[in-house]
Amino acid sequence: MTAPSPSADRVILRLTGVTKAYETLRGERLEALAPVDLTINSGEFAVIVGASGCGKTTLLNLVAGFEFPTTGTVQIDDRPITGPGRDRMMLFQEHALFPWLTVIENVMFGLRNGTHGSAADLRDRARRYLDLVGLDRFAAARIHELSGGMRQRVALARALAPEPEIILFDEPFGALDALTRERFYSRIQALFALRRITGLFVTHNVREAACLGDRVIVMGNQPGRIMKDISVPLPRPRDFYDPEVSKLAGHILHELRQGAADEN
Repeated sequence: MTAPSPSADRVILRLTGVTKAYETLRGERLEALAPVDLTINSGEFAVIVGASGCGKTTLLNLVAGFEFPTTGTVQIDDRPITGPGRDRMMLFQEHALFPWLTVIENVMFGLRNGTHGSAADLRDRARRYLDLVGLDRFAAARIHELSGGMRQRVALARALAPEPEIILFDEPFGALDALTRERFYSRIQALFALRRITGLFVTHNVREAACLGDRVIVMGNQPGRIMKDISVPLPRPRDFYDPEVSKLAGHILHELRQGAADEN
């Protein structure tokens, strides 16, 4: 086992004083996020964990550019985020692939706008990323011919292919069975070994957070806020059922429970 590589010093993502509020149908103001300050370094994989309703996905949507903060700033590589962009790719819980396209055509779809090169070059690039997720031999398959786990691997290849600054993960393994999820954990960590992926990963699964993260950011709610930012010293690759992973998961769960107790 090898120790995780130290993150580069360059801050790739910065949230400063970010809040988010919504107006209900009754005209009441709902505070979804309290002021959030957060930085993510290039090559760092940060996991946000918290109970349902704590603002995890809201925060992710702000970074994706799907929503905008009520106050504060969100910056990618020192540039304000003004909407979705190719520098940020999202992997959703549902794969969002196009069923009328083949596997390789789905991966190429994300390369068509803003990626230079001939159609042959883009196809070669898409095939490289399919090979990276172990699906090169399924390039000509249709989406309905794939299992749920394979579809998510295609979605991951599509997110990786444009080589974004950061990949955003919105509980991407929640719909998969336990065995498929465990295989995904191994595959994601194998990708870490091949290239430095900068990621922001949202989950409510504390063991998943302990298994995957360089950092685990624990959120509480009423309104959503960061309670703890835990550095993970465990070497990679990590086994989902390793005692040290279990111990860290227990610590994360304790922090979540403590935060919930403080709210009551």
